[in-house]
Amino acid sequence: MAAISHALFGILKAGDHIVADLTTYSSTHEFFDHRAQDFGLKVSLVDCTDVRAVENALTEETKVLYVEAIANPTMKVPPLKALVELAHARGIVVICDNTFASPAVCRPHDFGVDVVVESATKFIGGHNDAVGGVITLKSDILPPDWLEDVRWNTLNKLGAPLSPFNAWLLLRGAQTLALRLEKQCANALALAKHLEAHPRVRRVFYPGLPSHPNYASAKEQLRGGGAMLSFQVDDEASGVRLLKRLQLCSFAASLGGLRTTTQVPATMAFLDIPSQEREAMGVVDGLVRFSVGIEHIDDIIADVDSAIDQMHMEI
Repeated sequence: MAAISHALFGILKAGDHIVADLTTYSSTHEFFDHRAQDFGLKVSLVDCTDVRAVENALTEETKVLYVEAIANPTMKVPPLKALVELAHARGIVVICDNTFASPAVCRPHDFGVDVVVESATKFIGGHNDAVGGVITLKSDILPPDWLEDVRWNTLNKLGAPLSPFNAWLLLRGAQTLALRLEKQCANALALAKHLEAHPRVRRVFYPGLPSHPNYASAKEQLRGGGAMLSFQVDDEASGVRLLKRLQLCSFAASLGGLRTTTQVPATMAFLDIPSQEREAMGVVDGLVRFSVGIEHIDDIIADVDSAIDQMHMEI
């Protein structure tokens, strides 16, 4: 969140307008939905997979278009090239949160994105033991020294420095990023295919499946389908019981680590967002999110199948 807020505050001033995807990380959504207004910023939340909807939301005051490479937790994949062309024709900066993909799966700068933010806490660190954020720049709109300006006139004044030990842990984790993600993406695809054929799973959301509504964008922009997936069961209680029945996979809040971690977004990360708003974002009751790890895929599938078989049983 420090990377996100400092990137935004390094560009925006009171009266400026932002167009952002309706479906983002819960803290990002809440920042856009009401906290940004406290600083005099105007925000329009739209479905950024719909280029026409984005175009209709732009105004003369729009300075930033904000998307996620893979949306949390619905796995939407916006068409980056089309959005960048639309924004840049109007001098609008495009910011992309690449956390759910990681640099091993998606390189938003390759598609013209100006600023990329990442939660290094997740896949870059990869071990669930350090907290940090990343901002990178590749832009013809922002000045070449923009990152230095953010460092000294935003970060340094508002305060969000990374501790030396966390920096060391994140640099250590980054060395195995490509190796870890290769295994995690392969596991995620296998699990997604298995769940898509499961009679007790209503729907699977994974960018690497042809059934994904943004599959074409995912094939163009992602190296594999990523390590994150969501699937829907009958109701929220069933989802909670399913996760509590897991033995190998961990029912936990974080993601991107070596171990498979799981959550029910509606009553965990997105709990503070009103139910009607959550549903508009696609964060429906019964949605289960998996960050797939490096365990043997047979063990992951066996654990998930066993939990699904028991999700109707009271704990």
